Amino acid sequence: MSRNASKPHIACVASSAVAARTAQADLAARYDLVDPGDCEVIVALGGDGLLLHTIHEHLQLGRPIFGMNRGTVGFLMNQYRPDGLLERVAAATPITIHPLRMAAAYADGSLSHALAFNEVAVTRLSAHSANLRLSIDGVERMPVFMGDGLIVATPAGSTAYNLSAHGPIIPLGSNLLAVTPVSPFRPRRWKGALVPHTAEIVVENLDADKRPLAATADFHELFHVVSVTIREDPSTTVQLLFDADHSLEERIITEQFLS
Repeated sequence: MSRNASKPHIACVASSAVAARTAQADLAARYDLVDPGDCEVIVALGGDGLLLHTIHEHLQLGRPIFGMNRGTVGFLMNQYRPDGLLERVAAATPITIHPLRMAAAYADGSLSHALAFNEVAVTRLSAHSANLRLSIDGVERMPVFMGDGLIVATPAGSTAYNLSAHGPIIPLGSNLLAVTPVSPFRPRRWKGALVPHTAEIVVENLDADKRPLAATADFHELFHVVSVTIREDPSTTVQLLFDADHSLEERIITEQFLS
């Protein structure tokens, strides 16, 4: 790191949870914290949701992020230990992740764009099931899907909404994306698919007037979309930092063997 590899300058952001705010005050008393624009590493205190917000909010800074769990699940977070933090950060293992870029089209031809580091979800916006067409790299793979919707998940996001919808956990470095159904009605037994990370995935609404859709990229929601195009954005990167004895790869492997 540019100033001092053994003593990186750190910023600290926290969720609104009491445990996170208390931890932030503790770190401020122990370390010489700086603003995110002046730091070499951002320390994020909270759960996975806070980490996701931190990635989006500070994406343009290009700073590595070292998360510590002061939330609930904290799958993407390191353990919270205030002692020796600068040394932990300096010795941490970096993991580079790329987001999905979503282009959502409306009936008037306009487009909205958003990034998703976890997943893009296309889901029903009414009491009616979604009625969708799924194409991969210009090839129609599913003429009609009926259900609550579809999820396209990155490896880093495969343990989030994708996992709760019974999608596969994807090891980092596998160069794959998961396409996972949410409460499928037709075809009833379709479990989803794994596709190359370079694939262009298009989801179209076959009945926009009667069955409106929402498209969500992480926490950015768009409503009444008629089609959504999703593909990885290799030009955008974020580095997440993990303790060497608590790596994200190991946690993803371990998660697959939990009952």
